[in-house]
Amino acid sequence: MNEKRWKIGLGVCGGIAAYKAVEVLRLLQKSGCQVKVAMTKEATNFINPLTFRALTNEYVLVDDYAADNPDPIAHVNFSQTIDLLLIVPATANILAKFANGIADDFLTSTYLASTAPVIVAPAMNTAMWNHPATQRNIQKLREDGVIFIEPIEGELACKTVGAGKLEDVKNIVDQVLAFLRFRIQKEPVNSDFSKEHFLITTGGTREEIDPVRYLSNYSSGKMGFAIAKAAKNRGARVTVIAGSISCEQPKGIEVISVVSAEKMHEAVMQELENATVFIGAAAVADYRPIKRANSKIKKDSEKLILELEKTPDILKEVSQRRHEGLIVVGFAAETENLESYAIAKMRQKELDMIVANDVSAPGCGFGTDNNKGFIIKRNGERIDIPFMSKDMMADLILDEILKIRNSR
Repeated sequence: MNEKRWKIGLGVCGGIAAYKAVEVLRLLQKSGCQVKVAMTKEATNFINPLTFRALTNEYVLVDDYAADNPDPIAHVNFSQTIDLLLIVPATANILAKFANGIADDFLTSTYLASTAPVIVAPAMNTAMWNHPATQRNIQKLREDGVIFIEPIEGELACKTVGAGKLEDVKNIVDQVLAFLRFRIQKEPVNSDFSKEHFLITTGGTREEIDPVRYLSNYSSGKMGFAIAKAAKNRGARVTVIAGSISCEQPKGIEVISVVSAEKMHEAVMQELENATVFIGAAAVADYRPIKRANSKIKKDSEKLILELEKTPDILKEVSQRRHEGLIVVGFAAETENLESYAIAKMRQKELDMIVANDVSAPGCGFGTDNNKGFIIKRNGERIDIPFMSKDMMADLILDEILKIRNSR
């Protein structure tokens, strides 16, 4: 991180997890950040503003119109002097207000007045988190550019067990710092990939056994689509070849839908000629049944033996067919010996770069919004990726691809 001291506005809402905002504050301060705190009135029922004032040596803002408030337009001045607005914990109520533009207290007014990026770490009862109204508000905020550090599963204060527990404090701070380093620190760019055409595979493939069964995996498509969205935002033309996915597709991106590894192979080879960057983020099935049954296989015996054959190696064939200037990037999703497998895969398939992630790590990998791992380039350079959202990781991956392009 540069010597710059990041200025963070920490918004604290009224929930039982409010006390953890103190831990977030201390870890941010230890990382060199300057933190100013704003609280909702409900938050003061859980923790006294004096606690934050003692730790920051700054006035803690609750009410614009409080008699002791030293700044009569604090919601404007506060919001315009921060690099990031972080809400911990974010309640269902504050998400609803943010999503619908309600500004009835200091924190909601600050949200509307701020031009800084916003990260929210929600915490609430499982039913509240899963409620359609909350999920609609979350989707609306994502579309507005708000970044979510999603709650985890666990036992809540109400003794309910499920999603809604505040993410681990250290993970929250790690994601905030990663965002500051990789998204704000660099100069703003909107067109550094304007001359590139990305061809990206994502999702899993399905290899049919019979008309109702298939072999597949847990890939959701989130990482590939995160890269696609980031590349488009940086000026690239993007084509995505998507297998089986369980996530929403970004708007404005060309998507070719396929089912099997064979169909994904055909689509890639058809589109490859026009691509300048190929990213194989799909979890392609390595094997498929030699014979597909024409009717549903009946449960007539204790054992069912399937004969399998290898599917086309898309990534290897892309490297072998590469035309001048094409950059080829692969992914290694492993559960053990991650580095050795990633290096071997990069060499065997002659890749320019490989992104390795441990899909067995808690909160990472298939189906999650977060990831961590490392990047290895053909020249042996290694770049570690701390725990962060897949959206943040996508920009980091693009930064390294840009370095490869510029080195050529």
